Amino acid sequence: MNSDTEVVVTTERGAVRGTRQGAAAVFLGVPYAAAPRGAGRFAPPQQHAPWDGVRDATRPGPTAPQAERRLGSVDMSPYFGTGWSQGDDYLTVNVWAPETMSGDLPVMVFVHGGGFVAGSTNAAIYDGSAFARDDVVLVTVNYRLGIAGFLDIPGAPANRGLLDVVAALHWVRRNITAFGGDPGNVTLFGQSAGATIVGGVLAYRPASGLFRRAIVQSGSGLGAFSTEQAARVTRAATEVLGIEPQVDEFAQLSDAQLVEAASRLGGIDLHTESHYDPLIGLSPFSLVLDEQPAASVAAGAAADVDLLIGTNTEEGHLYLVPVGKFASSAAADVTRAATASHPSPVDLVETYRASRPRATFGELRSAIMGDALFGAGSWALAEGHAAHAPSSTFAYEFAWRSEALDGQLGATHAIELPFVFDTTGLPVLNGPHALLGPRSAPPALATRMHQAWVRFARTGDPGWVRYDDQRRSTMHIDAEWAEVEDPRSEERQAWSVDRRARG
Repeated sequence: MNSDTEVVVTTERGAVRGTRQGAAAVFLGVPYAAAPRGAGRFAPPQQHAPWDGVRDATRPGPTAPQAERRLGSVDMSPYFGTGWSQGDDYLTVNVWAPETMSGDLPVMVFVHGGGFVAGSTNAAIYDGSAFARDDVVLVTVNYRLGIAGFLDIPGAPANRGLLDVVAALHWVRRNITAFGGDPGNVTLFGQSAGATIVGGVLAYRPASGLFRRAIVQSGSGLGAFSTEQAARVTRAATEVLGIEPQVDEFAQLSDAQLVEAASRLGGIDLHTESHYDPLIGLSPFSLVLDEQPAASVAAGAAADVDLLIGTNTEEGHLYLVPVGKFASSAAADVTRAATASHPSPVDLVETYRASRPRATFGELRSAIMGDALFGAGSWALAEGHAAHAPSSTFAYEFAWRSEALDGQLGATHAIELPFVFDTTGLPVLNGPHALLGPRSAPPALATRMHQAWVRFARTGDPGWVRYDDQRRSTMHIDAEWAEVEDPRSEERQAWSVDRRARG
């Protein structure tokens, strides 16, 4: 039953009613798994029960329990979304499809970022209208966050948030044909924590065959915690909550109690004899793995998957500039945390100083921080994949600079997202404290970058030279685009001393 403004699609669990918005058919809050209630919050995702009649999918649904997330003076609400919209039934997807919903169209499945503790499909940046306009079916995924999603609890499966994403991929395999998508041509992509999850899914062999391509935007193939590190976080959480480390005790607590406890877990020392803290203290949550995703990929996992991977030129600015630490000596702790695992931290800093002779101390700190969080792990993942699939590995570096916060925010973490989604025209993204700054972003750049992602999803080739372990060809994306060989080569070599070995 379709009308001029509404459209109904039948999924395996029941019918859903969406809306027509321009050239897109949009479905919001469609369940891919059962609501995680009680003890179910710490169990693997389960099939959602069928429903009678037509389920409303015209309005945003609930989001995963989370605290408000702020980054100083910059307005990140378009990125984090509206926060915790309460309701149990939040393991859902949003779907944007071309209005006709016909044909075997490429499918893109997006995993949002937010430090493993925040974010949702309801964020303004993730509007999928441009993908539907360009004959791509876009699916955005909510997943469990914080303690429910990533705390390693005895008696519960690890990485429950990742298992949610895999469950969403299974839902896509079984249902996306009804929305006009081709289940055999799925691209899994994500940003920040979402990109690290994508790296984990690449290495997760039970997910093999569920997707054909992957895009890792500012994630890390070296971002997982060891079981020893995860145990330290679990111990800290049980001390905050006053409970024993048993899944049945966690199951008795409310979502609000878990969210409040998660917000009190900062400052845990995760350096061990054999592992550094891959998140340098910025989050107590990550994937928990015996082997880093980059190592699994280097051993041949995901060799049959096309990979596009990249970072932004000034990733670390987002964590320093908005909180007033960019030019402050208070940011010295960032440098110490980022270099703590390196056998020669002084030499590492000097390498950066030599390669950037005109850089300020704040810029050096930002560069070291960005490479510690994202660069080293992205390079390791790219090189591991290229060793087995050099014909299907591509790299990029996004360099367009935002003039927000008096021109200091720059080509920071998350700045590429509105260009990928072609949502740079959102009014909330412009202003002196908005992500894109006071001037309008160049429309041609958004068009070209979005089309590169669409082309990759359609063909496995974004439109530039492949990356291999000899040339390491990378597309430098700015108002002008240029293919470069091995960007930041000196820093890459400096980090390579032991980052992969100690992951």
